[in-house]
Amino acid sequence: MTNTVINGLSHLLADTYVLYIKTQNFHWNIRGPHFYSYHKMLEEQYEALAEAVDVLAERIRALQALAPASMEQFLKLASLKESGNDLNAEAMLITLLADHEAIARNIEVLFPVIEKSGDEVTLDLLIQRKTEHDKTAWMLRSICKDR
Repeated sequence: MTNTVINGLSHLLADTYVLYIKTQNFHWNIRGPHFYSYHKMLEEQYEALAEAVDVLAERIRALQALAPASMEQFLKLASLKESGNDLNAEAMLITLLADHEAIARNIEVLFPVIEKSGDEVTLDLLIQRKTEHDKTAWMLRSICKDR
């Protein structure tokens, strides 16, 4: 397997992990009149991201490479940035929307790389991940005003 495929998956894993932590942070710290519904929605999202992290790391291992597994590695590899917990609910949701859209775009960039490698299993995984990020972005976009 090419280093390009492993590198692409490692960056995706790092972004997914950062988004997982950010979503869990917002789940814990969201406030406002829609607290309960947002709290439950964010719980569903961070649980799905936790599963995605595991699937991505296991795919990297199946390709006979070591998966990045420390916060230091994740923060070096990730294109997403951490967020504090002092945002209002709308800002939290807008931040998550932007992050899901960014990951979906990053996956699109990986498609030709994976297709060229002939790795249909990884291509299928990326299609599934993009589908989930697109769906979550749609849901967040439907909540956020003027988006």
